[in-house]
Amino acid sequence: MHFTSEQHLDDGVVEREFTLGEIPGTLWTPGSAPAPLILMAHNNGLPRREPRLVARARYTAARGYAVATIDAAGCGDRPRSAADDRARADLRRAMQAGEPVDEIFESFIGPLVEKAVPEWRTTLDALLTLPEVDGPVGYSGWTALGIHLAVTEPRIAAAGFFAGGYVPRAQREEAWQVTVPLLFLLQWDDEGNPRQRALDLFDAFGTKEKTLHANLGGHTGTPWFELEDGGRFYDRHLR
Repeated sequence: MHFTSEQHLDDGVVEREFTLGEIPGTLWTPGSAPAPLILMAHNNGLPRREPRLVARARYTAARGYAVATIDAAGCGDRPRSAADDRARADLRRAMQAGEPVDEIFESFIGPLVEKAVPEWRTTLDALLTLPEVDGPVGYSGWTALGIHLAVTEPRIAAAGFFAGGYVPRAQREEAWQVTVPLLFLLQWDDEGNPRQRALDLFDAFGTKEKTLHANLGGHTGTPWFELEDGGRFYDRHLR
């Protein structure tokens, strides 16, 4: 892991860009160290510099957590293939037109999840060697990735998932294997995430400790207070 930049932010948070082989990432750490770690991923592999993700990460780091995110293959600073670009365009077009998207979603997002999880685990290995980072480890963000990571990575001690209406079939089928404490956020009027599918997915999770927070509004309308509630959730399970 090589750090390429360092910036000191408000509240004593330090933001550093890093590379790990071909994987670019960002690490936020609080003034107090070592700190529990939260891996933070944006839905469907959007760039790690997406403003909503950055805002969540900075807030969480100010609460006393180390927070890390990476660009998955084909996203952000990573090279993108022509096939990936076509699949993204097809998915956007179908969703905007109200057409069925399951086949496109499976062919694009399913492989994206399969490629992303090993990179997240490699990143986790490297992060836990840093003196300012400590366990236990939490996860926050993209539901499909989070399911597969929680099932395959025993160091994940708690998880927060967002949306969940469109999740590849493979991750729906392994949802029962998610046994860590779970906080599931659902926007009730999210036009891009079928509500009943998300509710069915919540029901399928195997954990005995799961909480559903549902708020009115569209995909980007999650109330700010959910960050505070999420912080309390991680406080209970990572400290």
